[in-house]
Amino acid sequence: MSIIPSIFGRRTNVFDPFSLDVWDPFEGFSFNNSLFPSRSDFARETSQFANTQIDWKETPEAHVFKADLPGLKKEEVKVNVEEGRVLQISGERSKEKEEKNDKWHRVERTSGKFLRRFRLPENAKVEGVKAAMENGVLTVTVPKEQVKKPDVKSIEISG
Repeated sequence: MSIIPSIFGRRTNVFDPFSLDVWDPFEGFSFNNSLFPSRSDFARETSQFANTQIDWKETPEAHVFKADLPGLKKEEVKVNVEEGRVLQISGERSKEKEEKNDKWHRVERTSGKFLRRFRLPENAKVEGVKAAMENGVLTVTVPKEQVKKPDVKSIEISG
């Protein structure tokens, strides 16, 4: 087992140049003085659900992203392409409603907002992005542009 995941949490893409995830070295620490302003609500909520696991594979035809989002409906998830080549997957899992007579023994499921961004490579055809959600798995398919092969013209050698 590598030492990197234990230092950086569950992140497996620490050195991935296409990932725009931001690692917060102060996550989990509470600073209540004027030298360290408190983190925004969005940042705090995002960190709760930021461990959304997303796989990215490249096939000959497309880049395919798969995200495990159990319990979320497609209406609670947004997929955008911004700034030309940045794929953004975001959403929010609402907290379960608490009743006064409920007695909780354990709460392990996370709630809150999540946001993941990926810088798409030059061969991504952003106009043809498609997304589908089935059984709690979001699949985003970004087709690849056909790379034109340069025309090669044979030259006859005289002499």
